[in-house]
Amino acid sequence: MKATFGGGCFWCTEVIFQNTAGVNSVRPGYMGGERENPTYEQVCSGATGHVEVIEIDFDETQISFQKLLEVFFKTHDPTTLNRQGADVGTQYRSVVFYHDEAQKQAAMDFIQALESEKVFDSPIVTAVEPASRFWEAEAYHHDYFNQNPQNQFCQVVIAPKLSKYLKTLNH
Repeated sequence: MKATFGGGCFWCTEVIFQNTAGVNSVRPGYMGGERENPTYEQVCSGATGHVEVIEIDFDETQISFQKLLEVFFKTHDPTTLNRQGADVGTQYRSVVFYHDEAQKQAAMDFIQALESEKVFDSPIVTAVEPASRFWEAEAYHHDYFNQNPQNQFCQVVIAPKLSKYLKTLNH
């Protein structure tokens, strides 16, 4: 099965799901825009309408879409419109791109439950939209955190986020 999430920079979200049991693979890319075969630079300009996303291939016998939603909502801020931390622009918006009606309903129900339980101090702005063409990101974006551990962004932003996530797996 596939799941596609936009939760800010795909470097941050890719490594989280790489460390999630039941996930077979994670590919960074772009979805939701108008331009054919967009480049990273074009998407970063905000002019294409694409979102930085990760496409997850997962084994439903090991992890449910519901559990993937839990991970997604725990590891990014779904209350900031077109922003994750210092990354600002529509390309960083929070979105669940659903691949079938069951995923659409699950995402909508999950968001409603979070809102009802007042899990976040601000309203959730995560969009739920039909998946469109997935454009795979350039090769240098794949497995970025693991390939670039000395990168300052990886050390300052991604490493603490990953460490916090991994601690939640052990409790």
